[in-house]
Amino acid sequence: MTRPRLPPLIALRAFEAVGRTGSVRAAGDELAVSHTVVSRHVQNLQKSLGIVLVRGEGRGLTLTEAGAAYHAQIAQAFDIIARATVAVRPATRPALNIWCIPGLANRRLLPRLPELTGPPRNWEVNLQPTLSHPDLARGEADAEIVYADVTEARGALMAEALVRPRVFPVASPAYLARYPALSRLSDLAAIALIHEESTEQWERWFALADVADLPPLRGQRLWHAHLAIEAARLGQGVALANDVLVADDLRGGALVEVMTSEVHMGTYQLVALKERWSEPVIAALRDWLKQALAV
Repeated sequence: MTRPRLPPLIALRAFEAVGRTGSVRAAGDELAVSHTVVSRHVQNLQKSLGIVLVRGEGRGLTLTEAGAAYHAQIAQAFDIIARATVAVRPATRPALNIWCIPGLANRRLLPRLPELTGPPRNWEVNLQPTLSHPDLARGEADAEIVYADVTEARGALMAEALVRPRVFPVASPAYLARYPALSRLSDLAAIALIHEESTEQWERWFALADVADLPPLRGQRLWHAHLAIEAARLGQGVALANDVLVADDLRGGALVEVMTSEVHMGTYQLVALKERWSEPVIAALRDWLKQALAV
């Protein structure tokens, strides 16, 4: 029996990721491609099938009725492929799959990975920087590291706070030298602020610092914390950072704290399945993270 011609696998992967994350941008982060590429794959899939699978809703996307039905079956198919792949591979060292917010993965954990992958542990580690959340119950990851205001424990998940760092504005010494008159936190609103996805983080920081009556905030938007910090290091403005992300830059003089403040906005947390929380590898990962993130 001849099998009907299938849509391109890459388009199906993009649609599955969009349906699961509810966002083209989050799907792009997960698949390591731009959001425009993901959007094009989904559009091509819809054109190939002759149906509408997704529709815009606010700043995100939602599946149509037909899209939800199709996505449920596509997701099962990818689960089957994943299980078959695991089963057919020769036995190797256990791999530890960790999903982590990009800023922490790039600026703090990456330089310290040899502590896990080298002696004495010699782990095989897959570290995926992403803003998406893995489905831990489906085995998409062994654990994830998030930054959140409240503990992420829910349902079958367990979470533990690792560190709650202080958040403060940073800039390069050269940039800061151009503004010798800065004396109050409110003065920061008048210079080049570097934002992540939106101005919300700076607005929240000013509120927690008891700075009110601010003008509309402006400045470039770079989506991820590590990009904002790198832009500040290059002298492009003032970014919000924390002790965990910029400790090395502060010690080396590449960045300086613009003004002293005592603002805390969230905690870095390790999340894993409750049923796996006491496994030796998860317990060892928790201990290592607490040491790696100590400030």
